[in-house]
Order: sequence, then structure tokens, then C-alpha cells
Amino acid sequence: MKRFLLPLTALVALSAAPLAAQAAPWQSVNQRQANLDRRIDQGVRSGELTRPEALRLRGEFRTLGRLESQYRRSGGGLSMQERRDLDRRFDRLSHSIQAQKHDRQDRDHRRG
Repeated sequence: MKRFLLPLTALVALSAAPLAAQAAPWQSVNQRQANLDRRIDQGVRSGELTRPEALRLRGEFRTLGRLESQYRRSGGGLSMQERRDLDRRFDRLSHSIQAQKHDRQDRDHRRG
């Protein structure tokens, strides 16, 4: 019986490994904020984000920070509904950063 279960267990573990690798790791609100802030900074440094784009994205970023603070104050922490709302908003900001960084407008082309 043991000779049968050990290979079966190994087979199940190996087949589940790709699924675990595909799943995005859960990030705390603070981790997501730090990553988004870093991406905006990197876009400014590389010239992929123009000044107006960066200012708008930073404004959205600050708005999310205020909303998170408001949620935390209202109930002593984040409810699942508040967490989902923040996640959706972070996803939208992440997509906006991506789109702005790749919209072929950069600081270098604007100077000339």
C-alpha cells in the first residue's frame, strides 16, 4: 500500500506545482502601495512617464491612501468588502500606470 501511495502523492504534488506558480501571491495593502509607488518612480526616472502623467497617477495614489485610512478608521481594520474595493482600485491604478508607461509619450520626445 505504501509503495502505491508514495508515487501517487509525488504525482499529485508535481501536477499541483504549476498551478501554485501561476497563482499571484497575496500582497498586503502596504505591499501593493509600495509596488505602485515604486513603479511610478521608475517610470519618471526612465522617462516613460511625463510630468503630467506622473502627477495624475500620484494624485490617484494619494486618493487611495486616504480611502484606505478612512476604511481603517471606520471599523478598526479592513473588512473583506473594503479590501475587495481597494484591490479593484489598486488594479485600476496598476493598469493606468502600465498604459501611461507604454503610450509612447515620454519626456525626451516632449522636450524637442
